[in-house]
Amino acid sequence: MTTFWIVTVLAVLAVSAPLLLALLRGRAEIAGAESSDLKVYRDQLSEIDRDRARGTIGAAEAERLRTEVSRRILAADSRAHQGGTTASGKGPRRAAAALVLLVLLGGSYALYLQLGAPGYGDLSLGTRIEAAEELRSTRPAQAEAEAAIPETPSADAPEEYTQLVTKLRAAVETRPDDLQGQALLARSEAALGNFRAAYAAQRRVIELRGAEATASDYADLADMLVLAAGGYVSPEAETVLDEVMQRDPHNGVARYYGGLMMAQTGRPDSAFRIWDTLLRDSAAGDPWIPAIADQLPELARRAGVNDYTLPQIASAAPAGDGQMALPGPSSADVEAASEMSEEDRQAMIQGMVDNLSERLASQGGSPDEWARLLTALGVLGQTDRAAAIWTEAQQVFATRPEALATVREGAARAGLATD
Repeated sequence: MTTFWIVTVLAVLAVSAPLLLALLRGRAEIAGAESSDLKVYRDQLSEIDRDRARGTIGAAEAERLRTEVSRRILAADSRAHQGGTTASGKGPRRAAAALVLLVLLGGSYALYLQLGAPGYGDLSLGTRIEAAEELRSTRPAQAEAEAAIPETPSADAPEEYTQLVTKLRAAVETRPDDLQGQALLARSEAALGNFRAAYAAQRRVIELRGAEATASDYADLADMLVLAAGGYVSPEAETVLDEVMQRDPHNGVARYYGGLMMAQTGRPDSAFRIWDTLLRDSAAGDPWIPAIADQLPELARRAGVNDYTLPQIASAAPAGDGQMALPGPSSADVEAASEMSEEDRQAMIQGMVDNLSERLASQGGSPDEWARLLTALGVLGQTDRAAAIWTEAQQVFATRPEALATVREGAARAGLATD
């Protein structure tokens, strides 16, 4: 770092040297020129005397020439004395030169503070990549990250709903191999903000499903792990993301968190490429759009892309807190509630459905979430409400046939005519 500043100062001095020398020497050079003129004029006087002695010019002409040359000598002598006085009093010029030097040095330093990284040595690309790999391999584990986050109270929820979740916890504790119960518990805990309990239940869901566990199952687990760590992608979460990508390389949640991990481990270039591609592949309503759109411009600058412009996403969801929205109740969740009494079952499903419906209306969501909402409304017997939402979904996904097909399946399960 010392070498950097030495080179910087020397560069500033080299650039400013011609200007400083001009300020310091300008008047002295003028004085030197006047002295040369005096010598020429004196030589002319001697030449006039010689010409007069040889009779080349007359007395009147010689006198006239002597008078003219003498006048020039007096003028040059006056200018030489003025230049000498200025040269001897160099204070103002030295002050001006010092001011110029200070402005150049200060301006260079201010510009470096704005564009550079004070305190860091010059790092080659290879060195930076190695440092990023080291940071990635030695970053804190999930437990360390969770320990650094203060406990947060559970999300506000109706008393009736929290009582139902308490009953569900007790039921699942007595039946740890109940796949449907574990799935319902995972989403219920997540809805309350109890992400540690949520990912513990989701891990059990994946264990029970074994080889049949889907990319969506792993994506939900990764989401819960990251949220439990306060938005930090731990090594454990990275392992889960790898499982998602093996099953579904186009999974948006995994790609979003993959980019976030790169940004957190010193690879803004990789993070930018991942998120820029994901944003261009996304459709309006995808839950990661607000978080990416908020962060991509700064990430592009850190990646060295200074002319980046966000691609247009029609009817993008409003900016939020950057968290991935957890899915609503699935068919398995609805079936899992069959172990409860009819009253408790209806209340549990209704609470989850209302939460999902409100979020889809305000923030949008994926086709799977719309399909789940329609399925759940069909189970609840709220066909009129389901029909209204199905009509809205046809407008939202009118330009996306594949997405609309997914929502149509949910409408069909709700008993709606979809032709």
